[in-house]
Amino acid sequence: MKILVINSGSSSIKYQVFKMPQEEVICSGLVERIGLSDAEIHYKSPTNKIDEVLEIPNHKVGLEKIVHLLLDAEVGVLKSTSEIEAVGHRVVHGGSTFSKTTIVTKEVKDKIKTLFSLAPQHNPANYEGIVVAETMFPNAKQIAVFDTAFHQTIPIEAYKYAIPNKFLEENKIRKYGFHGTSHKYVSEKAIEYLGIKNSKIITIHLGNGCSMTAVKDGKSIDTTLGFGPVTGLVMGTRSGNIDHTIIFYLVNSLGYKLEEVNSMLQKESGMFGLTGFSDLRDIEAEAEKGNKECQLALEMNAYRIKKYIGSYAAVMNGLDAIVFTAGIGENSDVIRKLVCANLDYLGIELDTEKNNIRAKQITEIHTENSKTKVLIVPTNEEVEIAKQSFELLK
Repeated sequence: MKILVINSGSSSIKYQVFKMPQEEVICSGLVERIGLSDAEIHYKSPTNKIDEVLEIPNHKVGLEKIVHLLLDAEVGVLKSTSEIEAVGHRVVHGGSTFSKTTIVTKEVKDKIKTLFSLAPQHNPANYEGIVVAETMFPNAKQIAVFDTAFHQTIPIEAYKYAIPNKFLEENKIRKYGFHGTSHKYVSEKAIEYLGIKNSKIITIHLGNGCSMTAVKDGKSIDTTLGFGPVTGLVMGTRSGNIDHTIIFYLVNSLGYKLEEVNSMLQKESGMFGLTGFSDLRDIEAEAEKGNKECQLALEMNAYRIKKYIGSYAAVMNGLDAIVFTAGIGENSDVIRKLVCANLDYLGIELDTEKNNIRAKQITEIHTENSKTKVLIVPTNEEVEIAKQSFELLK
């Protein structure tokens, strides 16, 4: 069975075509920096490799370009769209309706649309991916894999907010958590690698969107993102945690509309709000040149991560390993160094030489004396989506 996996992030689209159940990758690629004039599209098959810089204004255009490459007479890996039996889609917010992988129907699409306001940078892009794929691959089953599903094991004391009970009971307002597909994949890989049965691991997913998860004995017991994907860590354009009275002050005293504040916290804050750049590579380059705003933003970013490492080590009553993953987690030696500095109380000691690496496989970057393991585990949400899609259909 050939399965196309589409993973639409807030500013990127990862894609892979798999032959299942062998998990053989037929082709893979990435569209990144969507919305910018210097967006990039990458395409790799056993016989061809394409890297282009061009303007990709939105996810729809990016998805159409991917499909055209897959079907291209010279470089494509598909002769016909009918070769694809299923398209697996990452969908960020499943709300209280979806706790497992689901075949897409009109009702499912309608429900995903109702959750746009809870994940405005993601669910619309995920929905767009489904709509485009339905058009391009009309004979394939469309399958939604929800980021919130892995976090269904979080206990009530962690997912319930201290607001009147009726809002949980009647409106399902609670912590849902996100990036679950990635946290599930890398935590399982880390546990297998470490060979620990009763494990206490913190997975740190750092991309344009960021989150951390406390994974105890293979199950998510707490995570930094909540009802929507804005809380927790400092992200590319999202604020992470702020004092919620700031929102009322912006509206009641400074005259902002609620829609403007929502947009600000989602699209104009985080690293972008602090520096004017949303791509960490640009921020690190500017910091290296002496840009004080960029230097401070990197420190703030790492500081927030440190706070959650401490709190999650506390709720798990111990810590076997921390895992860095996703675009920034896997590639930024700067962030990893800042995060791990002065954490010897928790048994974390980073080896600076080992840290200067772009790992393509599970890699240890701690010193020999470090009591807590520090791992880079490259995420592969796409293979996890392919596995779940195949299991649903077989």
